[in-house]
Amino acid sequence: RRGRPAWLNSVVWQTLWKVVAVGLVVAVGLAMMWRTQTLIRMLLVSLFFALAMIPAVKYMHERWGWKRGAAVGAIYLGFVVFIIALVAFMIPAAVDFADEISGSGGSFAETINGYSQDLIGQDVVDEQTGADAGEAAGAGVSKFADNVAGLAMSGIGMLFNLATVLMFTFYLAADAPRIERAMRSRMNPHRQEVWGWVWDTAIEQTGGYFYSRMLLMVINGGLFFVAMLIVGMPVLYAIPLAIFEGFVAEFIPAIGTYLGAAIPILLALVVLGLPEALILLVWVLIYQQAENYWLSPKISSNTMELNGAIAFGAALAGGAIAGPMGAFAALPVAALITSIIKNSGKTYDVVTQSKYYSADDSPDPQATS
Repeated sequence: RRGRPAWLNSVVWQTLWKVVAVGLVVAVGLAMMWRTQTLIRMLLVSLFFALAMIPAVKYMHERWGWKRGAAVGAIYLGFVVFIIALVAFMIPAAVDFADEISGSGGSFAETINGYSQDLIGQDVVDEQTGADAGEAAGAGVSKFADNVAGLAMSGIGMLFNLATVLMFTFYLAADAPRIERAMRSRMNPHRQEVWGWVWDTAIEQTGGYFYSRMLLMVINGGLFFVAMLIVGMPVLYAIPLAIFEGFVAEFIPAIGTYLGAAIPILLALVVLGLPEALILLVWVLIYQQAENYWLSPKISSNTMELNGAIAFGAALAGGAIAGPMGAFAALPVAALITSIIKNSGKTYDVVTQSKYYSADDSPDPQATS
């Protein structure tokens, strides 16, 4: 029987040690990432907000001559003022709203029964059931107000995480040119071009998405605020409800409009009555069609080209991975990935057509160029 070659043992042991070393390095790296997952998550959130702020910072720097740090500070100041004003309106409105709902359960039941008597000839809601439902809803709104107040006055850990995100965002947005140059200096010219395109595309997609959504939120919330005033909703209630509806409707894809409008319409049904709630519902449906077919294409104007199904799936995936913040940031990330896929690799002309589609179903070449 022939003996084993002398070099075999050396190769086996060298390979084994390399496998063990690589395994140890990977295990240590995964353990470190697991221990620092909160920091990594905060860095990713900071990067998203920094990419969204860079266009505004660049505009202030070039148009008004502000330093980039001062521009970021001005954006922070505006955000803080907005949050303080929102909380100042939200807490009194929630407390008053809780009292209003708690006392209107019985009258709400009478209203519903009046309509049901006209339609089907019998009551559908017991008066005591309506009163209990009103008290329960009022207690829920009151608890929400207490939670908002407690969140604003306490929560040291949350405040520390928020301060960390704000600090990283500040440096990433203020020193973006220096960071980009430092990263490009480590790459060859070809990779510098690729990195530059990816970086610019990320800023365009994130900034375009964020600012177009913000503008649509202002328009949507403002018009919804006017609609609530027309049907008789008090100003103290209409302001936070309009902000809530505008934010949810514009930053949650596909179903955001209906989720954002559901709570204000239900509250209008309890406080004002069925006709006023129906008026708000009709307004939401009309506005949504106008936004989908005219307003949103005008404002977005190709800043973020993303299929509706992909947008909805990306939001669900982002929410499952990182919660509400993941759902919020998933759309520009999906748009960036889609842009990279569309602008990389080879493409070919389609020479055959499926028998299940007609020539009219083919996409417009200019729309996909």
